Amino acid sequence: MAGRKGNLMAVRDDIKVLDATIRDGGLCNNFEFTDEFVTELYKMNVRSGIDYMEFGYKASKHMFNESDFGKWKFCKEEDIRAIVGDNPSDMKIAVMADVGRCDYKEDFLPKSESVIDMVRVACYIHQIPAAIEMIEHFHALGYETTCNIMAVSQVNSDQLAEALRMLAESSVDVIYLVDSYGSLYPENASELAKVYLAAVEGTGKKIGFHAHNNQNLAFANTIETMSYGVSYLDATVQGMGRGAGNCAMELLLGFLKNPKYNLYTLLRFIEKYMQPLKEQGVVWGYDLQYMFTGLLNRHPREAIEFTNKKRDDYSEFYKALLENE
Repeated sequence: MAGRKGNLMAVRDDIKVLDATIRDGGLCNNFEFTDEFVTELYKMNVRSGIDYMEFGYKASKHMFNESDFGKWKFCKEEDIRAIVGDNPSDMKIAVMADVGRCDYKEDFLPKSESVIDMVRVACYIHQIPAAIEMIEHFHALGYETTCNIMAVSQVNSDQLAEALRMLAESSVDVIYLVDSYGSLYPENASELAKVYLAAVEGTGKKIGFHAHNNQNLAFANTIETMSYGVSYLDATVQGMGRGAGNCAMELLLGFLKNPKYNLYTLLRFIEKYMQPLKEQGVVWGYDLQYMFTGLLNRHPREAIEFTNKKRDDYSEFYKALLENE
């Protein structure tokens, strides 16, 4: 179990790449992507051989005012179909449902009536029982499911072991190791990956990894965990995601040896659609303030506020963080 799986030149048929640009990237621009952007991203993902495309959240329309966000905060069936039709491609469609922030019993059709293939259930460690209840509901409706346990870098090993045991006995298809704070290094990311992999051994379940780039390690951690057997890999175009962003899709596709993945198509999309986003002032990616919260294993909310205020007094910010430890 502890050894590496394959080598740098090998093609791993178990690898699945998921594009989370609209979902995690939507946290940078309030999910206000144009229909053209989302349509062209969908086409690019299909041409690039991406396995899953996550369209956004299925957030509660009772808790969140629809007029305050772009449509991908809510991922209505008709809005997804307006982009993909019946999705004639091999790529699967995913959405995320946060425990406690969605109306999952009323907002999801049976899979047979929906163009969505996979529901990713995101939760914190204390919400595992609620997450499993949601997973069983989605499984009964016919969807593929994942459980994305957030902020795992702050979870003690006994809690994690119990959560993984419960999930291994559930109907979930994939359990995600999530580096929410970008605080992991290749050494401890791979050790955690081994714990997750051991927990599902013999069950047929897969392990995924979702990275944040606070310490410029999102890509390194992704390929390190992959090397031990993690097979579902999240990435976003140019790393677009909350705060410091995620593993950059272009780095991942450049690394993977499977000829089904096409980097050229992705680069064309970056030229035409990502550069204008940056020019419009949408901000994401590594910066010192995110490094600090990653180093301190803290939620990046203070760093995001620092960014939004266009501050550049990094040393003062770092000192203030240390004083609040």
